[in-house]
Amino acid sequence: MEREELKKLIKDVSSLMSISGFVRRNYDEFSRLLGEGFDEIYGTPTGGMVLVRRCRKKNAPAILVDAHLDEIGMMVTEVIERGFLRVTSVGGLDTRILQSGEVAIWGGDGKEDRTFYGVVSSTPPHLQSPGEAEKLKPVGELFIDTGLSDEEAKKFIRPGTPVGFYPVYTDLQNGMIAGKGFDDKACVACAAAAIRSAAKEELWGDVYLQLSNFEEDGSHMGGAAAGAFAIDPDCALTVDVNLGKTPDTKSSETVEMNAGPSLTLSPFTDRAMTLALASAAGEAGVKYQYSVVSRSAGTNADVVNVALRGIPTVDAGLPLKSMHTSCEVISMADAEDLCRLVTLFVTSGKVRDAL
Repeated sequence: MEREELKKLIKDVSSLMSISGFVRRNYDEFSRLLGEGFDEIYGTPTGGMVLVRRCRKKNAPAILVDAHLDEIGMMVTEVIERGFLRVTSVGGLDTRILQSGEVAIWGGDGKEDRTFYGVVSSTPPHLQSPGEAEKLKPVGELFIDTGLSDEEAKKFIRPGTPVGFYPVYTDLQNGMIAGKGFDDKACVACAAAAIRSAAKEELWGDVYLQLSNFEEDGSHMGGAAAGAFAIDPDCALTVDVNLGKTPDTKSSETVEMNAGPSLTLSPFTDRAMTLALASAAGEAGVKYQYSVVSRSAGTNADVVNVALRGIPTVDAGLPLKSMHTSCEVISMADAEDLCRLVTLFVTSGKVRDAL
């Protein structure tokens, strides 16, 4: 897939709402954007999706590729006067960037879905008491201004309505792009593009692309692990974003931008398959880097590897800056290399032989 085509796919997929617990609301649109070239698409009981591409080989192994489709956001707790809303957070929302932020509210009246736009209200400094400006308000004390009348707000927006960042995407310099939802929908787009671009005769097994739910709210077991249990794969590759280096971060806790996707070395990821994938990447000229973690990767690899009888799992990460904000930043060069890495995982004899 050409860079501009991949960039468009990443933006299109990331712009759709998929707050944890609401992934299936855009099931048809995700299927349309991602489903080309797959043999089967189905929803899961936990609200995720699975796209299947079969190799048509007899007694073929089952390969799981997992990327979570859910994103951070908010949920309405109360509709109050003059079209203002109270909300609570869903996932690890960074409250530092919320005030004056633009949001989308996915409401409806029970008959049709309606999307409204709003802003997180900010108290002018003229009206703040001494020291108030230095205090970070919790999400529950912020208000969203919709501009709607009381009647309209209460008709279309109810407690439990999902709220997310307004989708705006900006091309930065040197192939970087910024916008909302790249965690983890940029990886979803890359994985789908990689799997559907591989020739069926090159696949060494039937590939199950699991677009899991509930990663951002911390209940991995409800999405990725349950899905892995249902698929019962012979091995797995989990694909998520990884923390990109910035001047205010520790080198030991982050990975380089434009240095390729990361491969996790840890006690709980499969060392033989990880090194086999790295070797195949090196031979193919695909950039990669290692990320060393001693306990948790903070990804679905933490639970996929212990599902069922245990699943040999490789964990790959797309470097990303400004995580959990409305302007996450990724490199298209890294995204392209992630596509190549996923393709190698499902086609390389080195990876197959390491199983």
